[in-house]
Amino acid sequence: MSHSLPVMTAETAAPVFAALGDATRLSLLSQLCDGQTRSISQLTHGTGLSRQGVRKHLTVLEHARVVKSERVGRESQFTVRPDTLTEVRQYLDRASQQWDDAIERLRLMVEK
Repeated sequence: MSHSLPVMTAETAAPVFAALGDATRLSLLSQLCDGQTRSISQLTHGTGLSRQGVRKHLTVLEHARVVKSERVGRESQFTVRPDTLTEVRQYLDRASQQWDDAIERLRLMVEK
């Protein structure tokens, strides 16, 4: 059985883009994109940020559904949510196609 992802709208995409609009959050996300789960301690290492600072960034990413956390013992483990990233990619693909179509219409109009 095939499950199709919901179509992301501008309203649902905006929080994701806002969350990804920060260099620190993009850096944290890139660490998680290998599919491995990581603790705040692991994600803090080498960033120059406090654990609390990293936690705040992860909370923004979690509220935007970009990452999810799971409590393991005394620590939270974070992992990327590929479904959300796939929805965002599809949203950008649709926007790109709309621009391509508009440029093609303009080219045809100019050539007439």
